[in-house]
Amino acid sequence: MDSPRGRVYLMRAVAEGRLDVTDTYVRHLDLCLGCRACETACPAGVPFGLLLETARGDIEHKGRPPRRRLMDALLFGILPHPDRLAIALGLLRRYRRWGLQALVRRTGLLRRFSRLAAMDALLSEVPRTDDQLPEFLAAHGRARGRVALLTGCVQRYLFADVNRDTMRLLSAAGWDVVAPHAQGCCGALELHGGRLVAFRARARALTAALPSDVDWIVTNAAGCGSALRDYAHWIDDDAVRRFAARTRDVSELLAEADLPLRPLPATVTYHDACHLAHGQRVRTAPRALLGRIPELRLVPLTDSELCCGSAGVYNLLEPDMADRLLTLKLARIGETGARIVATGNPGCLMQIARGARDRGLDLEVVHPVTLLARAMRWEER
Repeated sequence: MDSPRGRVYLMRAVAEGRLDVTDTYVRHLDLCLGCRACETACPAGVPFGLLLETARGDIEHKGRPPRRRLMDALLFGILPHPDRLAIALGLLRRYRRWGLQALVRRTGLLRRFSRLAAMDALLSEVPRTDDQLPEFLAAHGRARGRVALLTGCVQRYLFADVNRDTMRLLSAAGWDVVAPHAQGCCGALELHGGRLVAFRARARALTAALPSDVDWIVTNAAGCGSALRDYAHWIDDDAVRRFAARTRDVSELLAEADLPLRPLPATVTYHDACHLAHGQRVRTAPRALLGRIPELRLVPLTDSELCCGSAGVYNLLEPDMADRLLTLKLARIGETGARIVATGNPGCLMQIARGARDRGLDLEVVHPVTLLARAMRWEER
């Protein structure tokens, strides 16, 4: 029942009234990563991700046990709310700076609470993000068109450098870039968690917040991009359908650009974020982009499309299973001999970096645009 076929059987049985939403049923669905790798493998094209999100919506409607509801309230009460997330990250900085994190770890208190321990381990540093992105950055030279950048939630605060590099690279590639400060969360985490009412509200709000007169909506976070492309399935609205159809990963636009790149001697391997490879079917563009950097050696990663265990908040809700996947991923990375891993999703960046840190590995985990920005001859742009 933990295979894709078994889970489809269970979901169908509930939909047809042959099975109730029992604790056992819920457990089988909770253990699913929602990585959508089964969609890539399925010759019949079964849209497993959409089925899973619908089934999880039914589970949420029925209600969760009190302990799980408490954890969900913490995660979904903070992560999809940029203002609350900023406050929480400020408190986490103090938690580290004042030595409270080291004290808590020495006491072993978190060993009794695996989910809180997983949350504590995930963040080694909480960078300051005092500088906001400009709301507009003009194209360098003749403009190819106009794009809107989704700045995200976690991406906005923990990987602000990735957003900054994304904006500069798109400008260098000839795009006028708009990044409204008022934009909110895309709703991806709530969609994957079955909180469909909240997700639809966020989708409508984001569609209204980003300008409609753009050629593309650009994302640099795989999970966000996958959710945006699925908006039209969940909301029957022409404006939302147009929005979803114009969504592109940043690698797809930059792969078409002629950027002046200097040599960057490094051995790099690339990990396919699940919602980029399986959700958006974007595999070639990131590799083509990295392959253009002179003297950068891109080494194939065995099982590159195997999930690292992040899967939204899966690594916080199911830390044991997530760690088993992370161990497999790090073993494969070790086989490449690369000291840099590139991947296009903030969850993957944090998960793989945490695993490398815990194991004392000399490994840098970066977004592809970070490497591209390092190689840019900015003076020529």
